[in-house]
Amino acid sequence: MLLGHPVSHSLSPLFQNAALRAARIPLKYEALDVAPADLRSVLRELKESKAAGNVTIPHKTAVHASCDEVSAVAGRVGAVNTFWFESGELHCDNTDVAGFDGAVRALLGGEPVNARVILLGSGGAAAAVLAAAESWQNPRVAIVSRNSEKARKLARRFRDVAGVETSPEKALQGATLIVNATPVGQHDDEEPVDVEMIEPTTAVFDLVYRRGGTPWVKSARRRGCRAADGLPMLLEQGALSFQRWFGIEPDREAMRQSLL
Repeated sequence: MLLGHPVSHSLSPLFQNAALRAARIPLKYEALDVAPADLRSVLRELKESKAAGNVTIPHKTAVHASCDEVSAVAGRVGAVNTFWFESGELHCDNTDVAGFDGAVRALLGGEPVNARVILLGSGGAAAAVLAAAESWQNPRVAIVSRNSEKARKLARRFRDVAGVETSPEKALQGATLIVNATPVGQHDDEEPVDVEMIEPTTAVFDLVYRRGGTPWVKSARRRGCRAADGLPMLLEQGALSFQRWFGIEPDREAMRQSLL
């Protein structure tokens, strides 16, 4: 199941149920809207049923704090997106990191080398982006956030690759990649940065996803940028979560086809 608030927009049930059918596993994946005040009681109930699932906004950090066993990457990020109960203990992982890394490599055509990255946002999703960037060759990430204190704290956690930039215009000069790790555009057509400010040589990655691409991604493509929304990342993190739960590779093509 998927724990979040809200979750009605999520595509996870579509492709996870497709993966379950392809693997002939007689289970159903459902989205469960959980208000923050109810999260702890819901986790207690899920423990009794030995449930497994995913976590999305706004619970990724709160569930991390409740975990008994946390993977190294989830601990580095400070947020989780995957959970399961084993021997009465809550185990947690973060597959967003590998999901983002795989999607960016597909967008850029290989491993980013000497990448100059603009990261919009300073929450859990931004931390996952930075954790992925740590595995690249000589990256430099400029965090641009409305919350300057959170941005500074995040930059200190990832000081080997990240710094804070208060001016998006300045940061965008010569950038290899710009990443939207904010909710902007999730429920409307607002764009996190005016594409006219983005050089056509800069790749654009929007963690927000919609079928057919977000308006920001469409605008970036019209400008000549290589651009992708969060759908490839969503599918890959979901496939990796499936592996954590069942110990087998899911049918990624069946998952992808379910969204067409």
